[in-house]
Amino acid sequence: MNIKTKFLGSVEIKEEDIIKFEEGIPGFEGAKKFIILPLEKESPFAILQSIEQVEVGFVVAFPFLFKKNYAFDLPKSDKVSLKAEVESDIVTYSIVTLKDPFDSSTLNLLAPVLINIKEKIGKQIVLQENGEYALRHPIGTLEGSAK
Repeated sequence: MNIKTKFLGSVEIKEEDIIKFEEGIPGFEGAKKFIILPLEKESPFAILQSIEQVEVGFVVAFPFLFKKNYAFDLPKSDKVSLKAEVESDIVTYSIVTLKDPFDSSTLNLLAPVLINIKEKIGKQIVLQENGEYALRHPIGTLEGSAK
């Protein structure tokens, strides 16, 4: 299946790789089906691209590459909605806003994107209990930064 993307032009994808976001992503609730695409070879960044709306695409990264001790408790309701039998079924991404210079780029640690890799179900959650994580945390200030 061929799709048009926000950042990478037209790309070929496999239907079985499509991730369903039942609630969409906050602010983009109309986009329910996404795919993860590599941004560049050897890059810590990827693209979370809507297959329904070409203009809805986000740069994402594994937050643990930038903040080694990034951790949060996943509410049971989110485990249920993600149909996760074990937490290891869930992959965590953070949405990135790339800027020039790179050190001024930001990582959204407050609202991680969670994907059940077995069931191909995704959800963005907003962390409530932790004042340590910011919506726009500068990448340059994070320990373990994967620049």
